[in-house]
Amino acid sequence: MSRLAAGVVLVTAQEPPLDPDDPDAPGVEDVGMTATAFMSVSLDPPLVMVSLRAGSRMDDLLDEQPLWAVSVLTESQRHIAGRFAMKGRISDRLLFADVPRVRGEATGAPLVDGALATLECRTEQRVTAGDHTLVIGRVLTARAPSTQGGPLLYFRGRYRQLG
Repeated sequence: MSRLAAGVVLVTAQEPPLDPDDPDAPGVEDVGMTATAFMSVSLDPPLVMVSLRAGSRMDDLLDEQPLWAVSVLTESQRHIAGRFAMKGRISDRLLFADVPRVRGEATGAPLVDGALATLECRTEQRVTAGDHTLVIGRVLTARAPSTQGGPLLYFRGRYRQLG
C-alpha cells in the first residue's frame, strides 16, 4: 500500500480541558492528527471517511465527540503534517502554538489557514475494521480557501509534491 499515493490532511477536534480544576486552563483543548487515509464517500448526502488507528487518542476522542474537522494540506504545509504525525510527541497545545488557524463555525475545531480545502463534519457512523476505526462524517461546511500551491502527498513512506 506504500505505493498508493495519498493526500495528506490534518484531522482536528476539541476535547474538554485536561485539568478542569485549573482556573488558567483553556475551556477546551485542541487535538490534531495527520491522516492519509481520508476520502469522499458520498455526494448526496455529503459524507467523508477517515481511518483512525483503534485506541489512538483521536479514535477515543471521536468516540465521545461527534464534531471534527479536516484541513487538506498543501505542499508548503509539510512541516504541519510532520509535526502532528510524530510518535511520542509533545502536547497538542504546543503543536498548535504557531500554526495559523481559524475556528470552524460549525465545530469550533481548528482549521489550518492556507489549506487547499477545509471541511467540518459530524460523525454519522463508526465501523471497526481490523486494527482501525473508519469514521464516516456528514460534511457540515466545506470551503476551498486557498488556490495557491498543490496538494501534499504521501508516497512510499515520505511526503511528496505533485509533479
